[in-house]
Parts: sequence; structure tokens; C-alpha cells
Amino acid sequence: MWGYIPLIFIPRKWIGVIIAVLLFLLLILVSLKVYNTVQKMIYPTKYMDIVERYAVEYGIDPYLVLAVIKAESNFNPEAKSSKGAIGLMQIQPDTGKWIAENLGIENYNEDLLYNPEVNIRFGCWYINNLNSEFKDPVLVFAAYNAGRGNVQKWLNDKEYSDDGEKLKSIPFKETRDYVDKIIRNYHIFTRLYEGKRKKGIT
Repeated sequence: MWGYIPLIFIPRKWIGVIIAVLLFLLLILVSLKVYNTVQKMIYPTKYMDIVERYAVEYGIDPYLVLAVIKAESNFNPEAKSSKGAIGLMQIQPDTGKWIAENLGIENYNEDLLYNPEVNIRFGCWYINNLNSEFKDPVLVFAAYNAGRGNVQKWLNDKEYSDDGEKLKSIPFKETRDYVDKIIRNYHIFTRLYEGKRKKGIT
């Protein structure tokens, strides 16, 4: 067994070094496991059954939906912003009414937006609707935050867009930060949970 070197043939002065290196590697592995566990507590997959159902229906990556929920409400279905946006994906009541009309939902009232299933369904529909217009994730989530009218205005302004299809920069700091947060959240969710993605979800 030439590949096996008994420990007694290793010089004594190296044994301490080898043990220290092994302990260091073990510490790194344990630290990574603890880090991932903490990250999963901060970035949970709450409401995943609902998210996956409507993500599939509207052709959206479910981890992108989770990224929006994390940024918008931190998974609090009772969240209401100072501007009146409601629920997990922070839908404005007027936007909710418009979405309900497009989905053929009667007897809409803004309290429905506190319902996680309704809110996630509306949010996924809205992202899909924005994507059909802008076809670029940066533009889609800039519009989700600042409104499609502002994004269209920026695209028509040579200061912010060279070709009317992509933005060189986003003039609103809040919207720039929001888009960056969505992208960061998305990468964290995919890193933590990619192995658990259900077959057939894109």
C-alpha cells in the first residue's frame, strides 16, 4: 500500500502543523454551515407553495419573486407603506384594482391585498405585465418601484438612454438602490436554495 503513509513516518515537528491545518479547515467548514443557516433565517422561503404556483403561471423565476417580497415587505403580509402600498409585494390599491379588472376578479377591495395568495398572484401578474413591455429585468424592477411612466420617460431621454431600450443610469437614487437590492436578494436566494428548485420551474 504505497499510497498510505503511517503517521509515525511523518516528522514529529510537522504533526502539530498538520493538526492545526486540519482544525483550521474544520473550523472553516463549520463556519460556512453556520453562515448558511443564518442566511436562510434572514432569507427564508416563506409562502413558497404560493410563489411557485404563480411564478410558473406567469413565467417568472420563483426566487425572483422571493427577492421582491424580501425587499418590499420582508415577508410581512400585514405591511403597509407610508405611500399606501399593501402586503407582501406592496401593491398599491389602485394598481390592485386595475390588476383585478384584468384578471376578471369581481368585488375587489384593497383589504384583499393583505391576503398572501392574492398579493403574490397580483405581484406575479404585474411583473409579467411589466416584462411584456420592457423585456429587461433592470427596467422591469425600476418600473415596479418608480412606475412604468417614469421608466418610459427615462428611456425617451438621451441623458439616460442611448437607444430607448436600456438605461445608462437611473435618476432616482431610491430606484437605483431598489434594483440593486432585488438583484442582490435574487443571487442570495439562488445560492442558498438552487438545489431545492422543483423540476420544471425556470
